[in-house]
Amino acid sequence: MSPRSASVNEELRRRSRERLLQAAVEMVSERGYEATTLGDIADRAGSARGLVSYYFPGKRQLVQSAVHRLMHRTLEEALEREPRTTDGQERMARAIDAILGLARARPVLMRQHMAGLLQAEGFVQCPEQKRLAELLGETVAGQGSADAADYPMLRALLMGAVYAALVPGVPMPVPTLRAELFKRYRLDWEMGVPPDTEVPEGTRDTDLSRFFATGRLAAEPGADPAAETDGSAGRS
Repeated sequence: MSPRSASVNEELRRRSRERLLQAAVEMVSERGYEATTLGDIADRAGSARGLVSYYFPGKRQLVQSAVHRLMHRTLEEALEREPRTTDGQERMARAIDAILGLARARPVLMRQHMAGLLQAEGFVQCPEQKRLAELLGETVAGQGSADAADYPMLRALLMGAVYAALVPGVPMPVPTLRAELFKRYRLDWEMGVPPDTEVPEGTRDTDLSRFFATGRLAAEPGADPAAETDGSAGRS
């Protein structure tokens, strides 16, 4: 049997990580954070349980990375959907609606995410969080802002709106929160995705597969397809 190339090993590891991210989003959405174990996530991903610790220090880091992946891919999709636009105001409206849409579509997941951020460790520094920060920073810059404080302000406002929408017992209506954010950024109500407007393959679509590259990789000649979930292959 011929050994796999380094590039194939790297792709297999990437896809294994992607499956864990998708499984974490699905399981926490269904059961909540406390009722979901790392074993549950590994089983849903079809991975060996020991692989979780290969990619992530623990459950909180895995779940936060998974939610940041969902957030940045949802945001990317909203910003790039047709008709595409470079208008800074429209892109800001789309960004606000994308994040608020997640609070409405996946309340259990987003509530757990907010609770995790309030822990002492705060944000987990991972590629998913970095990409989300880049997209929000680009959105602010698209409005012509050169103030370094504008990105963290947008992030804080969005986090506050999501929190307000998900407070148990006293949630604020998403349209009300949207109206406040649109007023702050001087956006017309018709921009973005107004409440009760359906967008094909938008934030309300429950199919997450498009956000995670989890398909099996065609094996090279002589490679062992069954080894795809072996995270030890090709370690340096």
